[in-house]
Amino acid sequence: MSDWHNVIAAQDINPGDHAVVEIEGASIALFNLAGEFYAIENVCTHDGSEIAGGCVVDGAIECPRHGARFDIKTGAVTAPPAYEPVEIFPVRVVDGLVQVRDPRWD
Repeated sequence: MSDWHNVIAAQDINPGDHAVVEIEGASIALFNLAGEFYAIENVCTHDGSEIAGGCVVDGAIECPRHGARFDIKTGAVTAPPAYEPVEIFPVRVVDGLVQVRDPRWD
């Protein structure tokens, strides 16, 4: 079973900002959308490039290489050329720390 990992202080990610963290060998893009935290795998399913540096528009991240878009809350593809969703991760805030876990190890 996977454990929760403290990744960053909640106050260090303002609404609209993101951070890239690593847990259990996975690169995770952590987003603060209007005070709520979401975590997705930092990999575009179209070509394997990092997506965290892309633009966030209406709750979706756009891959900076080819423009594929993914819903940050669900991981679903919202625009091609990607057709496979990105992995999402559970997030919680405990004592001011953002925690993420990777349930793929359960």
